[in-house]
Order: sequence, then structure tokens, then C-alpha cells
Amino acid sequence: MADEIAPEYDVIVLGTGLTECILSGVLSVKGKKVLHIDRNDHYGGCVHRFSMISPSLQKYGNYAQGTEPWKQYGRLNDWNIDLVPKFLMSSGELTNILVSTDVTRYLEFKQVAGSYVQQGAGSKATVAKVPSDAAEALRSPLMGIFEKRRMKSFIEWVGSFEPKDPSTHKGLDMSTCTMKEVYDKFGLEATTKDFAGHAMALYQTDSYLDVKGGAPEAIERLRLYGNSVARYGKSPYIYPLYGLGELPQGFARLSAIYGGTYMLNTSVEELVYEGDKAVGIKATMRGVDPEMEFETKAKTIIGDPSYFPNKVRVVGHVLRAICILKHPLASTNDSDSCQIIIPQSQVGRKNDIYIACVSSAHNVCPKGYWIAIVSTIAETTANHHLELAPGIERLGRIEEQFMGPPIPLYEPLEDGTKDNLFISKSYDASSHFETTTDDVQDIYRRVAGEKLVVKGLREGIQVTKEE
Repeated sequence: MADEIAPEYDVIVLGTGLTECILSGVLSVKGKKVLHIDRNDHYGGCVHRFSMISPSLQKYGNYAQGTEPWKQYGRLNDWNIDLVPKFLMSSGELTNILVSTDVTRYLEFKQVAGSYVQQGAGSKATVAKVPSDAAEALRSPLMGIFEKRRMKSFIEWVGSFEPKDPSTHKGLDMSTCTMKEVYDKFGLEATTKDFAGHAMALYQTDSYLDVKGGAPEAIERLRLYGNSVARYGKSPYIYPLYGLGELPQGFARLSAIYGGTYMLNTSVEELVYEGDKAVGIKATMRGVDPEMEFETKAKTIIGDPSYFPNKVRVVGHVLRAICILKHPLASTNDSDSCQIIIPQSQVGRKNDIYIACVSSAHNVCPKGYWIAIVSTIAETTANHHLELAPGIERLGRIEEQFMGPPIPLYEPLEDGTKDNLFISKSYDASSHFETTTDDVQDIYRRVAGEKLVVKGLREGIQVTKEE
């Protein structure tokens, strides 16, 4: 093994979370010599899935101590529960990267059956499918008859909008126009703005509304939603069979094919500096007898925040409740999977609440079960169950529920150009990967000095649709 470790690499990557695995795979394809290390004995980092989840239930579950909670639920190995519940936009950037790098040959995907949004709160709350085109807008129960016509006109305009063609701008100056001004131009009501901005454009707060010159980006995000729905129908989302843990492993295989070296069970003992710049690592590989200590250098070091505790800051906390159900979610047409977004203004919050639901159709649990994960950003320092309550109320009868403590959200203090350390951000509470791929693109640009350009979707991913 010692002979396999080179004295120097182009890039050392620390941690095998999805962000890090995408970057190691892409950089390997681009011809970089990559060493990829993880202190754990498995791939995935924060997106690692639980196959044997009883230890977590013993710590956070809602059953009596000393019992065997999972005995009644079949084999433990039939459960693959994601710790970070996220779906892929079928025309989104992560899907582009998967197709262009051919990682799709290692994965199978299934369509997520529906995308829904909640209006109102408590007993007055209603859940309905998010309209993706003008025809669906006319049928949607989310709006009254006159608002449906305005929304139909708005969606048709979004489809015809061209950033460089002022004749498609409705007389608005897109260099300074806010999205609030666009909505007002069409006379859209507050609740319509809510589901358009949060359930279609996937903004997490309302701050996007007043960004000067921000309208073109919001319109592009709306178009992405519509294009993703059009690709497979019913919803814009897809999800890998056996859970998200398949994604980092797919990119790890890609890196290995192009010469990348992987080492699990390896602890980084020290960063090696020359002046202000990190130029290498000292590490120990465990699980071998005797343990192997080594030192190697690199021009660039990439890693997740856990490897650089003094170079990141906490910018918030994610709350998640993992719930086991024996039924589909109400108002979702008995679907095998779905996303429900509860816009923050509907429940008097500053951040949206997300519900991601999958089932045995995705090979993540035995037949007859559903896994629903409710998540949001913490807004208080206590009563976290109450913060998730509007989402948990949507689930109906819960067989098992567990939630750990608030999960810190980290972001790097610097951009990495000064010290050669390029640090990823933590995964947020959203139930989609758009913010994660934004981070991948940003780190790649800083490391490579150029934008990560991927090929077009061509025929896209082969996806099993809802039966």
C-alpha cells in the first residue's frame, strides 16, 4: 500500500461527501492526479445512508428502551435511509454532470411521483400539486378562477422569455428589475407568489423578491422547473434506487477509472504548510497491521468543513425528523414518493419547511412502508420539535420517529486562494440538490480558474416512471 501513495498529487480531497466526490471525479476526468481520503470506513460523508439504523433509533427513537424496535419491520438490510434527503432536478446541473461524466452507468433512477405545496396552516391547510404549465395552472385548486388566468399568462410568458430580447420583457428593464415587480406586472396574489418562488423557483426565503436585477435569474429557475417536469412528466424530480449513497460511490468509481487513488479509514493528522500555503498532509491509515503513517504533497487541497474546524463558521442549524410510515402522504394521490414544500410565510416562519417522501418503490425500505423526512432551518434555540410541527402534521400516523440534535451549517471563512484550502459548504435543509451543485461549480471555478462546463443532456437519464 505504501508504494501506491505518490509523493505528490495535483489534488488531495478530504471527505467523501457528494460535493467532494463530484469534484474528485470531475478533476480526475480533466486529467488531474487525485488522492481522495476519508476518516470513515464508508463513502458518502453526510449523505451516507443507514442500512443498519437501529443504533440511531436507540439514541433518538420514540420507543421504550430495551425493546427491539426494528424486529417487526423486517430485515435491517432492507432499510436504506438517507440522512440528507434530497432529490435531483431532471434537467438540473447535477443531472447534467451525471450524464456528461457517464456516471449514470453505475446508477438507476426512478421518477419522484409529485411535487406539492401547502397553503395555509393548521386545520385550514391544503396541499396541492404545483402547476408546471399553463394547462395545469387552469386546473389548480391553489387559485381562484381569475388568478388562474393571471398565472396561466405568467407561465406562458416565462416560457417565451429571452434574456437578450427586450421585446419579450413586458416593458421591464431586466438590468434593474426585481422579481416583485415582475409578479406585480401580472397582478399575482401573495399565495401565488409563494408557491412560484418557493415550490417552483426553489428559493428558501423571500429575500429574492427585492434583489435589483434579480428577475432574470428567478425566471431561469422557473424555466428549469418547467423543463424538468416536461422531461419525464408529473414532477421535476428523480431519485436513485437504493438511496443517495449511490451518488458519491458513482463518482468515486469514475475517479478510480481515471487514475484517482482512494483511501478509507485514513485520518489526517496534520496539514503541512510552506509559509501561508498548505502543501500537503500527514495521515494515518487504520485497519492495517501495523497502521501506516505517510506524508504526501499536493498543489490543491479540497475538503468538507469537518477537516478544517478553525477555517469555517456556523451560519445556522438544520433540523430533521426521520419518520417511518405505513401509508402515503395525504393529498398526494397515494403516490410512492413526493416532495411537499411549506413556504415560510404560510406558517409564520423565516425559512421553508421541506418534506421528502420515498418508499419501497425506490428500494429504500420493505414493501408497504414509506420514509418521510421533514427538515428546516432552526429559528430558535429550543423547541425544535415545534419548529418541525407544521411538516410532521402532514404525515398522519407515524410508526417511528427520530430526530437528533440541530445539525450545524458550516461555510468557509475564506475562498481558498490564499492558503490552497478549498472548503465545501454543509448541506442545507432543502429537499433538492440545486444549492449543492452551486457549491460544486463555485469550488471548481476557484480551483481550476474556469467555469465547469458540462455537455448537454442529450437523451438524459433512463428513468423508471411511476406505474
